[in-house]
Amino acid sequence: MKIESLLEDLKSGDAARVEAAVERLAEQAGSVVPTLLRGLAGVQRTADLQPVMRVLTHIGPPAFDAVLAAWGRKEVTDWQAGRLLGAFDERCADRYAALAADPDYGRSTNGFQNLVRLGTDSEAGLRALVESHARGRLAPYPASDYARLLHESFRPRLRSLRRNRAASPRTRRGAMAALLAGGGPDALDDRDRAAIERLIRVTIPHETPRLPSSTLSGWWMAVPGVSYEGVFEALDLHDRRPVTVAAGVHAAESREIRAPGPDGADRTVGRAFVTPELDGWRLVFGPFDLLVGDPWDGMIETVERVSDHCGQAQFFFLDDAGGSDVWIVAENGRVIRQYAAESDPEWEGDPLPWETLAVDEPGFDPAYDEAPPNAGTTGARSACAYLSVDPGEVGPDTDVRGHGWLAVTAPGVGHGAFPGTLRI
Repeated sequence: MKIESLLEDLKSGDAARVEAAVERLAEQAGSVVPTLLRGLAGVQRTADLQPVMRVLTHIGPPAFDAVLAAWGRKEVTDWQAGRLLGAFDERCADRYAALAADPDYGRSTNGFQNLVRLGTDSEAGLRALVESHARGRLAPYPASDYARLLHESFRPRLRSLRRNRAASPRTRRGAMAALLAGGGPDALDDRDRAAIERLIRVTIPHETPRLPSSTLSGWWMAVPGVSYEGVFEALDLHDRRPVTVAAGVHAAESREIRAPGPDGADRTVGRAFVTPELDGWRLVFGPFDLLVGDPWDGMIETVERVSDHCGQAQFFFLDDAGGSDVWIVAENGRVIRQYAAESDPEWEGDPLPWETLAVDEPGFDPAYDEAPPNAGTTGARSACAYLSVDPGEVGPDTDVRGHGWLAVTAPGVGHGAFPGTLRI
């Protein structure tokens, strides 16, 4: 039977005809696969790839090699290659591992995605994981998923590789990075953990702090440097560890995880970063939904609670896309001044000494202009510079004391539960 007739059967939608066509086409793999791939020109829907993927799955490794070669020659698009290479089973596990070890980011990503899909535990997969982390640049994101998926199996082998003097320094570094990606600092042995802690201590005094940008959407709190210790109890933060600003910012901006709670049910957990003392203030960054919760009532309750523990607390919230702009000051458990754009009223509490009242602004004409008597400074970006520290201005000229802390938002989870590595 001619290939053209079998291809028609493949597209027929008739289950029996399709199944028979798959079997017959697989018998002619050498000539069929190039024909199938040439026929994909212009195909942009996964549904249209499904019949071809069934044939490729049936053929197995030879079809994998043909798809990979066609991808290299640009005969299939990156999107098509990504879909087609997801069609193969365990027979191609080592091929996926080889793809994961490829220095090309896109190919490596595809390889790790499919190692995760298959849950493949192999020496080839472990070598690919080490190789991808040994390159000294960001590993593909599915590599971290793979490291975590196989962490319990890979950990003893990676630790052994770390201590193998016959392995190259590059390989040993890759093994350490793979351990961190799979289980965080808790995955390291005592010797490596001590080395990381020494590196952090050595780096901290020479670091120029750079804080997260508030562009588009961001929030943070500020508390006095002399009384900041109360913030850990106030925000229910646990397992705090010294950290560089770079690592703390990275962790606070990273994704949250799901972890088992005391009752066995999953709970969402994140990380919070408390900065070193910056011009007399400590700033707090972390997941808004876990540390604050409700967008408005949660802000008020949180800043009052923190001020009760620290004497004073300031809260700043910006969402340029949504039009939100909020700053709040609380002392000893009570809000004394707040501004919220477009709320009614926008200002509450007495103006603070540094504020310029709207009625005192040049050009204000009481005959024509209206403003509440307590209308003062607008905008969190303006207020933070007067109240404490403008994160956007933190840099070489900032007076830095002490070190930052990284903590988790729930007890009993530890830092090893979070995927990926942190830039020290």
